[in-house]
Amino acid sequence: MAYLFTSESVSEGHPDKVADQISDALLDNFLAWDPYSKVACETLVTTGQVVLAGEVKTSTYLDVQKIARDVITKIGYTKSDYMFEANSCGVFSAIHEQSDDINRGVDRGKLEEQGAGDQGMMFGFASNETENYMPLALDLSHKILQELAAFRRENNEITYLRPDAKSQVTIEYTDDHKPVRIDAIVVSTQHDEFDADEQKMLAKIKKDIIEIVIPRLVAKLDPEIQKLFTDNIKYHINPTGKFVIGGPHGDTGLTGRKIIVDTYGGKGAHGGGAFSGKDPSKVDRSAAYAARHMAKNIVAAGIADQVLVQVSYAIGVVEPTSLFIDTYGTSKVNLTDGEIAEKLKSVFDLRPGLIEKHLKLRNPIYSETAAYGHMGRESKVVSKEFVTPAGEKKTVDVELFTWEKLDKLDELKKVFF
Repeated sequence: MAYLFTSESVSEGHPDKVADQISDALLDNFLAWDPYSKVACETLVTTGQVVLAGEVKTSTYLDVQKIARDVITKIGYTKSDYMFEANSCGVFSAIHEQSDDINRGVDRGKLEEQGAGDQGMMFGFASNETENYMPLALDLSHKILQELAAFRRENNEITYLRPDAKSQVTIEYTDDHKPVRIDAIVVSTQHDEFDADEQKMLAKIKKDIIEIVIPRLVAKLDPEIQKLFTDNIKYHINPTGKFVIGGPHGDTGLTGRKIIVDTYGGKGAHGGGAFSGKDPSKVDRSAAYAARHMAKNIVAAGIADQVLVQVSYAIGVVEPTSLFIDTYGTSKVNLTDGEIAEKLKSVFDLRPGLIEKHLKLRNPIYSETAAYGHMGRESKVVSKEFVTPAGEKKTVDVELFTWEKLDKLDELKKVFF
């Protein structure tokens, strides 16, 4: 019997994502000036206030207030009407030094001897239902909001948009897990105060989303995905009505509260650890990226149609405590999932220090991850500029989303075929 599956996304102006972006901007600035910084930065945002907290061990000094304000400006909170505005909000810092008790199990001189920064389990997932090997419902949810943000910044065809927004996509699948149609799309977008009749404005928002935003998105999609956009989609656009009060004024935002949006939209599994604001010695982040790297390469190599990878660690211990593989019965090789896991150990080194090295995680690459998902993104090289409080400037070329590279295909095919 066919079934429905739903995933959601939130925009860069969502309060939790504002917090994530500030935390990762702080991390990038620490790493730009001291690549060996140990960072665990948390951010809280609410009406007119930003609170920074966490533990940092670094040799550099940053103007954390300016960094936070720059992020808020870039997102688009630049008007006093929003009750959260980049230049006027208070920024309070309670960041302090990292505990030596934690640090002693991590730093051991050599990368290959570096212990895990915490215990826990991390998951990676990949499926061949999309070109970027991501679950389709989440991929479309992200793309709807990216398109909406593009319209907001263009301020041309649609002029009333504010930064906060959420989306949700429900897809119908066949018994053999193939997507056949989109059942429902939900979009809630913050907007300017209405001067005109409220019902007319709500109707205009719905019309603009359905007739302008969605078609521009569909035109950019693979033809097979375009076919899923039929005339029978149920649209729920701002279903509660007026949405003027939003962002950190509407809801308090905290770092790390959108871990399902950040990963696979509820497909596969999640170990519970958040990403943003954490340097790569924290395996919550680095090992989750490594698990995605494994999963994507496994599916792209034709070993399985979809796969879940779990890796686990003990704090201060170098080798993972376990590696688990579930191909959901889609394996294309004559091996059990346990046998596949054993063979993968010869291709992927999951020691924390070696993950950092292979995926180039000691670079300032994290601001770009903090909105619209950490997985399924394009790996590319960009130039980024950083400035110290003293005015010293540095331009760094970094490779983003290295865990999305299909760089293990030849090795995997030699091992499995």
